[in-house]
Amino acid sequence: MRVLGIDPGLRITGYGCLEGDGVRAAVVEAGVVRLMPKSGPTPSVEARLLELDRDLAEMMERLRPDLVAVEALFAHYDHPATAVKMAHARGVILLAARRAGVELAEITPAEVKRAVTGSGRAQKAQMQESVRALLGIREPLDPPDVADALGIAMAAAARSTMPR
Repeated sequence: MRVLGIDPGLRITGYGCLEGDGVRAAVVEAGVVRLMPKSGPTPSVEARLLELDRDLAEMMERLRPDLVAVEALFAHYDHPATAVKMAHARGVILLAARRAGVELAEITPAEVKRAVTGSGRAQKAQMQESVRALLGIREPLDPPDVADALGIAMAAAARSTMPR
């Protein structure tokens, strides 16, 4: 099974594509879609969403996933605006997957942490190190959005191989 995990964002959207099941998967490709320039004027939200849509359509065509997994909407009470901004990117991701005819899975942050570290309360650094170690990646995953996306893909792959 080929799973494309996506960590949505309006500045950086991480993605990681795995072939296999759960933690015994191999990395096909991983990286980020940068929606903000390092210098120059800040593009509008709608311009960034359009760019994300184009990049996702090309990614779906190139990687041909069987399943797209995206982080479920999560709102921290200290940062409610973050959830609203992330929802814009999530909407584009959900639409791109459906448009490509690919099955979708929404994975909660706690489920990703549990699948990768064994604890639904793992810290970010522990998550990143576990993803790297489980997938046999020698160098640190930078930016962290790449590790997050790979963790999402691992959790979705593990969930899809569970007996129902």
